[in-house]
Amino acid sequence: MQPLEQLKNWFDDCPGALVAFSGGVDSSLVAFLAQHFLGKARCLAVTSASPALKLSDLELARDFAREHDIPLEVVMTGELENPNYFNNPDNRCYFCKHTLYDELAGIRARYPGWWILNGANLDDAGDYRPGMKAAAEFEVRSPLLDCQIGKDGVRALAAEFNLQCWDKPASPCLASRVPYGERITFEKLKQIEAAEAAVAELGFPVSRVRHYGELARVEAPSGEVAGLEALSGELTAKLAAIGFARVEIDAEGLVSGKLNRAIGQAKARS
Repeated sequence: MQPLEQLKNWFDDCPGALVAFSGGVDSSLVAFLAQHFLGKARCLAVTSASPALKLSDLELARDFAREHDIPLEVVMTGELENPNYFNNPDNRCYFCKHTLYDELAGIRARYPGWWILNGANLDDAGDYRPGMKAAAEFEVRSPLLDCQIGKDGVRALAAEFNLQCWDKPASPCLASRVPYGERITFEKLKQIEAAEAAVAELGFPVSRVRHYGELARVEAPSGEVAGLEALSGELTAKLAAIGFARVEIDAEGLVSGKLNRAIGQAKARS
């Protein structure tokens, strides 16, 4: 059975969908499919305007919903008020997702019987994803994962429907740039957002700026590291204006989830 047919069958059983919608390709595809298979009267995309979400990603989410006639509700979540989140333990994502799904559960009271959906796909099942525990606790459903569709399949389906986000680079929350154990603050998140915007202005739209206090460690795709190093003077000046006293360019290049390595190292020592 083809993936799209599997998804159609999956949505045939769905009475209505509240989609946790971040604007990334996974949740964008799920929101689109919910509208496509259920109609706009039986779906609602919900986006959290969290400080950990780039403002540019929030605007992209709004634009996507408007373009595809998907009802959208933007909520303000309060994870930065929760010490279990802002103290940044290695399961921080659990508390973030718990806050989001709790908000969605409240919205579901207005839509009895509807399911809460997320964009988890098959590749996520093999990664370190504490947020999936929160999803299970709130009985959140994952059509892409249930239909055994991985990231490549997600992008292929998004391209098949001509969704502009089909090749959108991964854009994890800004809190993922802060090493575990270091406090998450609004100021740090805004500093990281501004720093990554500055790196983009230099011609590197895909980057990570890891926040180590006064030190910014910048990651660009491995094939672009040399080009970034050639602009190190400009980079240092731009990030100094944002508040970083020192700047390092990571020679290894961009590796998504790099800070998760600390978890494995800690377990190896224990």
